[in-house]
Amino acid sequence: MDTLLTFEPIIRLSAFVGIFALMATWEAVAPARRLANARRVRWTNNLGLVALNTVVLRLAFPTAAVGVALLAETNGWGLFNLLGVPLWVSLPLTVVVMDLAIWAQHVAFHFIPPLWRLHRMHHADLDYDVTTGARFHPIEILLSMGIKLALVVSLGAPAVAVLVFEVLLNATAMFNHGNVHLPARLDSVLRWVVVTPDMHRVHHSAVMAETNSNYGFNLPWWDRLFGTYRAQPAAGHDGMTIGLESFRDPRELWLDRLIVQPFRDADTAPVERAPKAF
Repeated sequence: MDTLLTFEPIIRLSAFVGIFALMATWEAVAPARRLANARRVRWTNNLGLVALNTVVLRLAFPTAAVGVALLAETNGWGLFNLLGVPLWVSLPLTVVVMDLAIWAQHVAFHFIPPLWRLHRMHHADLDYDVTTGARFHPIEILLSMGIKLALVVSLGAPAVAVLVFEVLLNATAMFNHGNVHLPARLDSVLRWVVVTPDMHRVHHSAVMAETNSNYGFNLPWWDRLFGTYRAQPAAGHDGMTIGLESFRDPRELWLDRLIVQPFRDADTAPVERAPKAF
């Protein structure tokens, strides 16, 4: 298992680069929407944020979630380790439970005003493409990792299951933030098993009722189960406005503005009511 920890960064980086390249190529060949702002500006700053977050995470949590999972396994911590649950059961359970936790965390970051101040930076992007899927504030990234580590220890999640979940979540986040279009019939089938670009794009609408829907990144079931699913935006995917009303100036796309955005005055809570789960 020490080998897994050694190769974890390489596996994650390879998956990120490969999926990113695939989605970027797809967007260039067959974009779903015409971008309103220069890709050069958005990509430079969004990817700059990715680099910053990677450094911050590795400094704060050197072994990340996989290392903590190995520590829990060695010491027999967590439910799965205590019960001796076999890998063929604990691996899919880990993926499903952690995905539900990420969904609930996402709802909380919309519903709780101080957390929304951090998360709204993700929504303030004025366009929607593969780089939006990795555009999160460093403080949100640290909080999210802290929640994830607590869950990994509580579950006693196997290290390989945690790695599978991390790679899967990153891959599907890039996929469903892609500026790509799937045929309606294919999309209607896929969105029962994975969050599709058309499904998640609704969540990035400037319309509040649409912003507060379709919270899932990977598995699409939780929104249907808890009543936060919305099939399509009211204005259609070509007519909907991406972003937030409070941050429409293209200057807000720059890294310096992104970092200080949570500490500036603007709307502090986008939700009118919490989902039934809350």
